[in-house]
Amino acid sequence: MLVFAMLAASATGAKAQMDFNLDEEGEAVEEGGDGGEEGGMDFGSDPDAPVEEGDGSADFGTGEGDIIGDLASDDGNQQAREDQGPRRTETTEEVFAVQQIYALRLNRVELAPSAAFTVNDPYVAHPSFSLALNYWFTNVLAVGVNALWYQWSDQLNESDLNFFVRRSTRLGIPITQWQLGAYLNFTYVPFYGKFAVFNKFIFQWDAYIVGGVGLMRTRPVPVIDPEFRSFDYGNRVAFNLGLGIRIFVSRFLGIFLEFRDYAYLERFENLEVAPDPMLRRDESTWFADSPTFTNNVTTQIGFTLFFPFTFEYNLPK
Repeated sequence: MLVFAMLAASATGAKAQMDFNLDEEGEAVEEGGDGGEEGGMDFGSDPDAPVEEGDGSADFGTGEGDIIGDLASDDGNQQAREDQGPRRTETTEEVFAVQQIYALRLNRVELAPSAAFTVNDPYVAHPSFSLALNYWFTNVLAVGVNALWYQWSDQLNESDLNFFVRRSTRLGIPITQWQLGAYLNFTYVPFYGKFAVFNKFIFQWDAYIVGGVGLMRTRPVPVIDPEFRSFDYGNRVAFNLGLGIRIFVSRFLGIFLEFRDYAYLERFENLEVAPDPMLRRDESTWFADSPTFTNNVTTQIGFTLFFPFTFEYNLPK
């Protein structure tokens, strides 16, 4: 009897453990069995019945997870936002910082002394001192004058090549001596910028084109018939065109390197000598029949000064 009583008690406890639901009054359901309408595990509940906190029931039929209702509410919020007007969008404007020109040339006077050396005459050297004076009526255009002085003495800077050729072949090479040159020029600056040295020092530079017209005073040196011939200086119409680059050390001081070609029609000594002494004294026979187109290509290096030393920017208001 004791054994049957224990088995009955364990069966009753197992039946109680299989009950997961409460009835409408919150009481445990007594029914059990293999399933069906009156037995088994009931995972549903009345949708209208309130859910009691802490009762351990799993309610899957409530409306708290209604996706369609949530979407409907989002449509309402969207409609409310549209009724409030268009949404303001934030715009970001790009700001460009343009550096002012380091050395302004506008309305300034430039004084540029330099040393010039002829590079294309193998017979006679023509070192000279050059001085240029320019006025910049815009920041890139200038008008000015420049002069070169060649006559340091009556002695020629004749090369050894000319001397040995004349001595070995007994042929004279006609040469000329220069006194001075003066020109009216225009200068244009198409490029300017800056560069860094050792990632520490920054220098401003500009490149320019210069050209103009003027005159040169030259004379032939008598080498064919020096016994009778002698020449005075004469004026020759000359043109010049060159390129240069300038590096600014400060806002008013810079150094420059320039290559310029001075082209003109030169009159050389006549290579023929008349046999009659009376004709040899005739000055009209001393010059060659036609002038010769001559290029004086020079390299000039010097420094430039801008006046006034300081300037102010006039910015638009």
